[in-house]
Amino acid sequence: MNQSFRKWILCVGLWALCSVATQAQPTVSPSVPARIEVHPLATQTLTGDEFLKGTNKGQSHLLAAELRIPQGQKAKFPAVVLVHGSGGISGSMDLWVHALNQAGIATFVIDTFSGRGVTSTVQDQTLLHSLAMMVDAYRGLDLLAKHPRIEPSKISIMGFSKGAVASVFSASTRFKAMYGSSAKFASHIGLYTPCNTRFMGDTDLTGSPMRFFHGTTDDYVNVVPCRAYVAELKAKGVDISLTEFANTQHGYDSPLAPEKLAVPSAQSTRNCQFIEKSKGELFNAQSGIPFSYSDPCLALGAHVGHNPDSTAKTVKGVVEFLQSL
Repeated sequence: MNQSFRKWILCVGLWALCSVATQAQPTVSPSVPARIEVHPLATQTLTGDEFLKGTNKGQSHLLAAELRIPQGQKAKFPAVVLVHGSGGISGSMDLWVHALNQAGIATFVIDTFSGRGVTSTVQDQTLLHSLAMMVDAYRGLDLLAKHPRIEPSKISIMGFSKGAVASVFSASTRFKAMYGSSAKFASHIGLYTPCNTRFMGDTDLTGSPMRFFHGTTDDYVNVVPCRAYVAELKAKGVDISLTEFANTQHGYDSPLAPEKLAVPSAQSTRNCQFIEKSKGELFNAQSGIPFSYSDPCLALGAHVGHNPDSTAKTVKGVVEFLQSL
């Protein structure tokens, strides 16, 4: 075999190898993150009264939070802190993580339950007060604001039901002064938000835009108080909107839920309206009695259910909103 023929065989072999390697290279979905980091998140656990009174001596806890950085050549990415609801982190959270990562937005999912030994608060909301989750959210904001791959001026927060209390009311300048830092959320998003507790100074906000999404047939968390709260804030010039979906249940973005599922043991305050009359003291707005989960207005039993159309419209609305910031 002469030298020229050997060179020809070598070239053909290398060409074939490169061709096969190129053809075998898979197409990677843009929803697949470029990097995943799991961070310890030091926080404290406060009761509702302790939180509202500005106590800073709660029990220390260490939580876990997952950061997913999307694909792309950006030096720094916008991010969203995601705060789950009473059932903990579910399949709907995975839907949001992939949708946001695909849109070029980093996600920071905080598990507010496991580090505290809690699995669910559906049957017993006293296991962890919704306001305590706001402290976790502020600590997540602080962590992300220092992260080398995150743009500190573009960190938003999004919460679901119980977690939406943290995502929406973290816009309060009062709460930010008590438990936040110099870092500021770029926007606040709430899905099926409990708006039936009004806090002192809850219309004095940081100025970041806010978006609410809610089903009109939600019998777990009533949409009516959110209409009033949004209207009040809009009158003050806040960049805010409430998007309502007909025939849409609580937790409508959960892809694993049927169209409508009864949860007989669920605690619901849909018939209640609470107000903070003095710092740290919540009262039933109708009866004037102090807040408790034994209040006669408390209902037992509610429904959840997936609505694919409402989910798709919410995902589109949230992504477009975040990309406009």
